[in-house]
Amino acid sequence: MSTAPSNTVCIAGVGHAAPAAVRANSEILKAFPNRTEEEIVRLTGIRERRYAAENESATTLAATAVQHALAQAGMKADQIDGIIMATLIPDQPVPAMASALARQLGIPRVLAFDLNAACSGWLYALELGRSLILAGTAKNLIVVTAELLSRITNPSDHSTAFLFGDGAGAAILTGGQGGHRLHQMGLSGDATQFEAIQRLGGGARMPWPGAPGCAMEDFYLQMDGTAVFKHAVVGFAEQIEQTLARENLKPDDIAWVVPHQANERILKAVSKRVGISYDKFVMTIAQYGNTSAASVSMALGWAAEEGIFNEGDRIIFCSVGAGLTFAGGLLVW
Repeated sequence: MSTAPSNTVCIAGVGHAAPAAVRANSEILKAFPNRTEEEIVRLTGIRERRYAAENESATTLAATAVQHALAQAGMKADQIDGIIMATLIPDQPVPAMASALARQLGIPRVLAFDLNAACSGWLYALELGRSLILAGTAKNLIVVTAELLSRITNPSDHSTAFLFGDGAGAAILTGGQGGHRLHQMGLSGDATQFEAIQRLGGGARMPWPGAPGCAMEDFYLQMDGTAVFKHAVVGFAEQIEQTLARENLKPDDIAWVVPHQANERILKAVSKRVGISYDKFVMTIAQYGNTSAASVSMALGWAAEEGIFNEGDRIIFCSVGAGLTFAGGLLVW
């Protein structure tokens, strides 16, 4: 009887959630009369995205994703002893959004904290959760992310207005020997590209729009598209190649790639660079857009619901995010 590698943990269940309201390209294009639907789809692969309603929060979306993951795992919330939340825009800065989620789930006494690695956040959180379980700090963890990027997207900025959407995704991590085996994630970064994607406002330096030298535009996400494209293609490819090397695998050994849903053109270029067919890339960007830290978890949750994975499938995660942050690793379904 085969046993799981000693450095792996079990993903017992996954889930995702998205707001009901659909924001089509045609709505955003009203502010850009010189651009067309065909151009947007060609440049990004995005046809629509979801925007949260005023009464929706990142916490409520996260709770829905967690309930789906718990149901798939056959577990109840009171079996959980920790929550790691990855997000770049929590509902409020303090306390941690993980604590709000713990209270909402009815498990207020668990360890709970947030982390921000931007679009790589969920993979950073998975690796931290894996390490905490192997260290004996926790037995059953929720690793969850939720992003309401519609709240910080500038509707007048042609470089970002079409990219971002809202959503949440979650996984239940346990120390059990069954289930889907999460291997070590590779984590790294390149802080020389700190300014490539950023939101200047909202921190201690510019806490509110009226602060000296602070403009309203500073509270929206800003991006240098050319720099991001260049470094993202290399970053994604390196994470896939490093995962293959770490796990002693070849491109043909991989059944699926579940990437951060950054941009369709970027990921097609990555596919060619690493020699893995684009048909093996799980893509949800057309309907959800770029949901930052939530995108890998949402794509995984969607694919699991669609039943596209088979037992034993080797799945590579990969992401590039603001910072820049890089992450990648293997999941065996």
